[in-house]
Amino acid sequence: MNKLKKFFQWLAIGLVAVTLTVISRNVAIAQPVSHYTDLEYPPLAEVELPEYDRLSLDNGMVVYLMEDHRLPLITGSAILRTGDKFEPNDKVGLATLTGDLLRTGGTTNHSRSEIDTILEQKAASIETSIGTNSGSASFNTLSYDLEEVFPLFADILRNPAFEQNFLDFEKNNFRGAISRRNDNPGNVVQREFRKLIYGDDSPFARTIEYSTLENISREDIVSFYQQHIRPENIILGIVGDFEPENIKNLLNQTLGDWQVTTPAPNQEIATPTQLASAGLYLVDQPQLTQSNILLGHIGGRLDDPNYPTLTVINGVLNGFGGRLHNEVRSHQGLAYSVYGVWRANYDHPGLFLAGGQTNTESSGQFIQALRGEIEKLRNDIVSPEDLDYAKNSILNSFVFQFQNPNQILSRIMTYEYYGYPQDFIFNYQKAVINTTAQQVFESAQNYLQPDKFVTLVVGNGNEVRQTLTPLNQEIQTVDITIPQPSS
Repeated sequence: MNKLKKFFQWLAIGLVAVTLTVISRNVAIAQPVSHYTDLEYPPLAEVELPEYDRLSLDNGMVVYLMEDHRLPLITGSAILRTGDKFEPNDKVGLATLTGDLLRTGGTTNHSRSEIDTILEQKAASIETSIGTNSGSASFNTLSYDLEEVFPLFADILRNPAFEQNFLDFEKNNFRGAISRRNDNPGNVVQREFRKLIYGDDSPFARTIEYSTLENISREDIVSFYQQHIRPENIILGIVGDFEPENIKNLLNQTLGDWQVTTPAPNQEIATPTQLASAGLYLVDQPQLTQSNILLGHIGGRLDDPNYPTLTVINGVLNGFGGRLHNEVRSHQGLAYSVYGVWRANYDHPGLFLAGGQTNTESSGQFIQALRGEIEKLRNDIVSPEDLDYAKNSILNSFVFQFQNPNQILSRIMTYEYYGYPQDFIFNYQKAVINTTAQQVFESAQNYLQPDKFVTLVVGNGNEVRQTLTPLNQEIQTVDITIPQPSS
């Protein structure tokens, strides 16, 4: 018995020795690197698009179908050719309310409570909304519930009731949001900067007011819906565990006979230009102990031939290895957060923005530091290290834009909606790979224009003003007082 016990003891010791030998050998083979820049990674796999079908219903609706049988789920997402940019100035909020009430206002066949109950029982969802440039409607369901959930989705699109009591409820929610809109200084600086660039009445900067909300009636919502929500203005994408023939039959049964006889609306919008000249603007918020700051000017569109180079400029400026983080935040210690980005839109010029948050007493110095880093881009060729960092940060994140079929189909639909080529993203990728330091230098000189910079500070006016003196600019005050509703 003792011999047997000793045998197992020696066996255990031997196993431990072998394990330690293997571990030590692996440690010797996998030598630690001295710096993160010495790490080596295998190249990312090429992005491959899954197969999909594109079809058109007789009423003009475009439908994309992409099968994915990994899970018993089906999701659908529709882009609606509409937007709050098409609502009149005296009824700002009309499109947003219409988008919300498509789902929450019931249909002529089902009350809101009936819809909620059906979806809850099926663990399904249907959502609708309208933003500035488009509307959306989506559903999510288990595949074996599709024949019950999809007709309900079609009913919401085709037969909204816009019940008055839910309109009243939604308008009351908006009143609460208006009353609180100046509580967050980050939201204030973004909102007011857009107004300075595009103008108060621009479709890309307007805000809902008590007065515009009161101007909106149920009849206005019905009229907006009848004009804009029409089959020929819809691109619908469906992804998931379905059989193509079954879903095509379901589409024809529920949406194929949808016809709209009201005249199509005029959806032409003038291209915005920069309204405010270069200047320094202040929103006085005496209660704040730090400043939220933005500077910049109007930008461009995604189809600009130099857009890939401009995103490389974004990469040079941003991120934990970017110049703004390294210099303004880490070296000078001036910022809680700092960024600089050329934002482009599909159908109208976006904004070039640089900004962040800083202590009140550092406001002027922070602005000077931002401008200094932008001037360096305009005056000096970027180093190979900075260029590689910027390009790799873009290219290495590229694959994450194609993680699942829903992302992929959404991108394809968006390109069709705005009239972009289907291979736009891959041409962009190639252009980023081929971007040179000289192209970055030339684009920075041509597109980043300090003489057009509008600078907006949201902070404690009494304390901020003295820090802005070195900028040698007249300070113009921006009034954000909320107009009160009429009695």
